[in-house]
Amino acid sequence: MRFYEFEAKQLLKKHRIPLVQSELAKTADQVGKIAADIGGPLILKPQAIAPGVAAGSAKELADPTGAQAAAAELLELDDGGRKPNGILVEARPTGEAAYSLSFTYDGTTKRPVVAAADMAGKIDDIGDTHPDRIVRRYFSALYPFSDYIAKELAKSLSLGGNDLKRMTRIVSGLARLFLKYDLADLDVTSLIKLGDGSFVVLDVEADLEIEARHRQRPMLDELGFAKEDLRQVREPTEFELEGARIDAEDLRGIISPIAEFDGNIGLVIGAGGGSLTLTDAVRKHGGRPANYAAIGGNPSVDKARRLTKLVLSKPGVDKIAVMSNVVSNTRADLVARGVIKGIIELGFEPADKILIFRAPGAWEADAAKILQKYGIEYCDRTVSISEAARRAVAKVG
Repeated sequence: MRFYEFEAKQLLKKHRIPLVQSELAKTADQVGKIAADIGGPLILKPQAIAPGVAAGSAKELADPTGAQAAAAELLELDDGGRKPNGILVEARPTGEAAYSLSFTYDGTTKRPVVAAADMAGKIDDIGDTHPDRIVRRYFSALYPFSDYIAKELAKSLSLGGNDLKRMTRIVSGLARLFLKYDLADLDVTSLIKLGDGSFVVLDVEADLEIEARHRQRPMLDELGFAKEDLRQVREPTEFELEGARIDAEDLRGIISPIAEFDGNIGLVIGAGGGSLTLTDAVRKHGGRPANYAAIGGNPSVDKARRLTKLVLSKPGVDKIAVMSNVVSNTRADLVARGVIKGIIELGFEPADKILIFRAPGAWEADAAKILQKYGIEYCDRTVSISEAARRAVAKVG
């Protein structure tokens, strides 16, 4: 879930991270007034979720003159089917040096990592062009963050004296914020050292782990997040919003954010990264997925039932494929019961609607018996994900 930059900066301000002078405006008139109050060089940042709008549309002005007209143009940008959520008006600092910081999780080591560079920009981009200027330090997600790690990182940037102390405080503060709020990514793409020696954050991006939204509800409420707002790049459809409601109303198991496509094969899939692989496999074999809807974490029968009814009720969807990787934290028999119950409640025969059922793992023998009763093809782990997807697509024709 992507934060608007003004929201990310609210979190930073709460944790005493030094920021440039800024204020959010909702109208062009408000931008003009705020710009006049700030005076001097300015940056106008449209508050958008779509990466191209958020990162590529900011306007730098030498003075407040023309700020109102520039803001009027920015407020008309297309942010994935919606308008920007205001304009962040900021003072543009003149600095002696610029740095960047990035906090994320390393998929190889399974640990949080902070990367830094002695130049502004996204760490991924800097890694492509100047890999020799990036330094990294790993830390723990279980134990409190140590200032020693931040100090070592700052030393690796060749900082000393007061610069070392200031950078250490900033890195430590950001690391603790990153862990406290279950962030997936926290990127400071421009950390400026001013003429007086102080540091200020100019540009920042933050993303919340989608699975943490329930635990972080107090923080999200404080920032004004609506409960149904999953912060997708485009405006969510009613189909996607209903999927979010199904997930929120039953905490047993989890449905990842549903994405709606224009295909004809409904998908009820699971197993984390396996669900992405399954969606790709359907496309590889010539199928057209109607949706992405990953279910797992041992969902209840009712949750599987409601998801099935939602997917099958989508216009253009006549059949569904129920597939997952080998899972140990989800009972295959409960998923089978829920899927079948949902189909029957819609007035259909399960065998006419389920293309294939592949959910090896916990209680799979019981699931196989249930599906056999209704004449549904069940695949165990001897059938690969790719083969299961191929069979499903072949049945659609």
